[in-house]
Amino acid sequence: MKKSGSSRLDERHRESDVRMKLDGSEPLTREAEARLRALAAMPDETIDTSDIPEVLDWSDAVRGGMYRPVKRQITLRLDADLLDFFEAAGKGYQTRINAALREWVGTQRERKAG
Repeated sequence: MKKSGSSRLDERHRESDVRMKLDGSEPLTREAEARLRALAAMPDETIDTSDIPEVLDWSDAVRGGMYRPVKRQITLRLDADLLDFFEAAGKGYQTRINAALREWVGTQRERKAG
């Protein structure tokens, strides 16, 4: 069965994810990758963390701060006055529209739960 173009693209992304990069520009050498794999396989107890202070106070921690929802590109027709309102605040209007919709969805979920 012939693979579609998107499947091949997905394979390339998976392959590129496997090839770790130090600064985002140069791929690691095979030797460096092997060293990282060996470190990842080590039990936590054998890793020397004496130069890294242990964090005991997590009161300022943010749960899910690194989470980024998957975005999908769509075509959406909005009333001109709504679009004008969001665009008037400048760059980032699509992000503001997304935030407004997310807030509305949250209130709808609360209403259904409560």
